[in-house]
Amino acid sequence: MSNDAPVLTSCLAPISKDGLDALIAAGKANPAAIKTVKCRTVAEGRFRHLNFIRDLPPHIVDEPPVLLGDDTAPNPSEALLAALGSCLAVGIHANAVANGVVVRSLALDLEADINITSVWGTGDTTPKPVGFDVIRVAVSFDADAPRETLDALIAHSQKWSPVANTISKPVALSVTRTEKAES
Repeated sequence: MSNDAPVLTSCLAPISKDGLDALIAAGKANPAAIKTVKCRTVAEGRFRHLNFIRDLPPHIVDEPPVLLGDDTAPNPSEALLAALGSCLAVGIHANAVANGVVVRSLALDLEADINITSVWGTGDTTPKPVGFDVIRVAVSFDADAPRETLDALIAHSQKWSPVANTISKPVALSVTRTEKAES
């Protein structure tokens, strides 16, 4: 895995322990609560897409030139890795804070193998797995805890990560057509 990404060397910006405790209490008080998250994806041209989430500026997804894109943003598969890495990092950090572990730095390097010869179903469509065959995540962090505790934080984060679980278990998916695409 590449270690080219910058690594923060100072302490991570703290999260509110009181806020975390309130989220923990709310989850325990209503364990069946469901929240619907939404994203509106609008094709901008070529393979560049604007993804609108809440009231945030658009999250852009594009393809690299080798896949006929303009290379202005991560491609969908890279965005999935980013979502997984961020979700795991949130879980590690939150559980560290919940357990009184001070984290000075945290970095996750993710890589995945994918066969792209089907070219989105227009190329070689002989039977083969579509999507990632394997995802590898290497976590490095400096924290005030023994190695066993850090390993337990990583394992716990993987077990309870919504993104990791969405990737690793079958999930119902419904893709339907509406009458008119709105911009």
